Amino acid sequence: MCRNIRTLHNFEPPATTDEVHGAALQYVRKISGSAQPSQANAEAFARAVDAVTDATRRLLDELVTTAPAKNREVEAAKARERAAVRYGTA
Repeated sequence: MCRNIRTLHNFEPPATTDEVHGAALQYVRKISGSAQPSQANAEAFARAVDAVTDATRRLLDELVTTAPAKNREVEAAKARERAAVRYGTA
């Protein structure tokens, strides 16, 4: 799927409303095939983003885990390290 959508579950602090909305927006863009909908589709696009945002927030609120919460900075550093190895910039 879309590489720009990041894992939002089990982080401390929890995912923000902006992060959840951003993931929903990327998802709707991906499945609709359009980064910016036409005026004729703008309302349907916005409703879809809102629905996916609500569903995502509900999911994140209901998921349970026994694993310790992840640290955003540590996970970002790991991702940068993996990218450096993958793209040969290490």
